[in-house]
Amino acid sequence: MTAILEARNLGCAIDGRIIFTGVELNLQAGERLAVTGPSGSGKSSLLALLSGLARPAEGEVLLDGTPVGGVANPDQGVAMILQGYGLVSLLTASENVEVALLAAGRPRRAATEAANEALEQLGLAAHGHQLAEELSGGQQQRVAIARALALQPRLLIADEPTAELDPASRALALSRLLDITGRGALLVLATHDLEVAESCDRVLELRSGRGHSG
Repeated sequence: MTAILEARNLGCAIDGRIIFTGVELNLQAGERLAVTGPSGSGKSSLLALLSGLARPAEGEVLLDGTPVGGVANPDQGVAMILQGYGLVSLLTASENVEVALLAAGRPRRAATEAANEALEQLGLAAHGHQLAEELSGGQQQRVAIARALALQPRLLIADEPTAELDPASRALALSRLLDITGRGALLVLATHDLEVAESCDRVLELRSGRGHSG
């Protein structure tokens, strides 16, 4: 199996303050990586670097040997679930998913069908016509997960994707996220949840400005 995501001597600094240095990753298609560590250790910063949302202070990130070009580049097949969800408040749940699919080049009818299916898989079939601003925090988080899954990315990067969910919704969402690796996609998620981390193949713990793989 060939590597699809590599981080080479990756370092992050914010306003001149070093967050972490020397992170090395070599992840294979179908793998699940959990990024853990205390608050402020740089988990979200690392995910931003891996997705291409931010530039590293040192080192590089490669997807299939090519420098990452950001989550907005559909050709690279990267999707990201943000802690703030990134939903448009005055669009419905379905429309929030559809817009991402249309931007990725899906025909409108196919985008609508895929959006409805993704929401149903996250237990949100009855909420598709509700505005995002009318949904609870946990429902908004599930819409963000549905949107990312509907894109069928090769690489899915998720920042605390189960943090706002009740136990039943958490179990459903985690199951759907883990399922994508069965078709060869790569899952990287940041989490404080020990059970979520233990469901992954590998764990990268950020502490003392370094990454420690397990």
